[in-house]
Amino acid sequence: MSGVFQLSGKRALVTGANTGIGQAIAVGLAQAGAHVVAAGRSSCEETVGLIQDARATGEAFALDLSDPAAAAAKLGEAGDLDILVNNAGIIRRDDCVDYSEADWDDVMDVNLKAVFMMCQAFARGAFARGAGGRIVNIASLLSFQGGIRVPAYTASKHGVAGLTKILANEWAPKGINVNAVAPGYIATNNTTALREDPKRSAEILSRIPAGRWGDPADIAGAVTFLCTPAANYVTGAVLNVDGGWLAR
Repeated sequence: MSGVFQLSGKRALVTGANTGIGQAIAVGLAQAGAHVVAAGRSSCEETVGLIQDARATGEAFALDLSDPAAAAAKLGEAGDLDILVNNAGIIRRDDCVDYSEADWDDVMDVNLKAVFMMCQAFARGAFARGAGGRIVNIASLLSFQGGIRVPAYTASKHGVAGLTKILANEWAPKGINVNAVAPGYIATNNTTALREDPKRSAEILSRIPAGRWGDPADIAGAVTFLCTPAANYVTGAVLNVDGGWLAR
């Protein structure tokens, strides 16, 4: 049974792998046996070091998703890939009535357009080789909820959920499973301010049945599962990893 949870011989690329959730995903996939291409606009050498510390293999790959077409065109330089994890994302906050077109475009380019174009490039490469593969997109609780003061982020993450489903519909017959993971409140650099605000942190924790903030490794485990043979019959799913937040 343990073999179905292994990724030995697979090559995986993870975007936004320099820190936080992306870093944890990269390490998790490597621990399962995959060779991981840790991709990011910032250096991913720390992530590669963590992979090597785990006696696994990986490499850093410079990739700037703010130009989605250029990033997708560069994907082939990462070698033949079996797994793509679209983790990279940005957020810009402002009242909806004041939200700028520039912020809207920047968020949508990285969070949605780049995700589609990376998926497209991955699939083209797989089809040309006659191979299948796995894609896991990182969605959000705001794929289901509205949030406040983050209109572009909310729209983009709703889009990621929908995109995951249409690609699953088209590509499952060709051997590519496409799924998404929707993280809840995770303890990363991006949530430091929330966790250090006693009132806001207490409000958040009061709604989470698990009674704690998530750890990046919690997301890594879910993503790794979706990439293994154990998830052969899972496609088009958006898996909530939120400590029960959405069930409350």
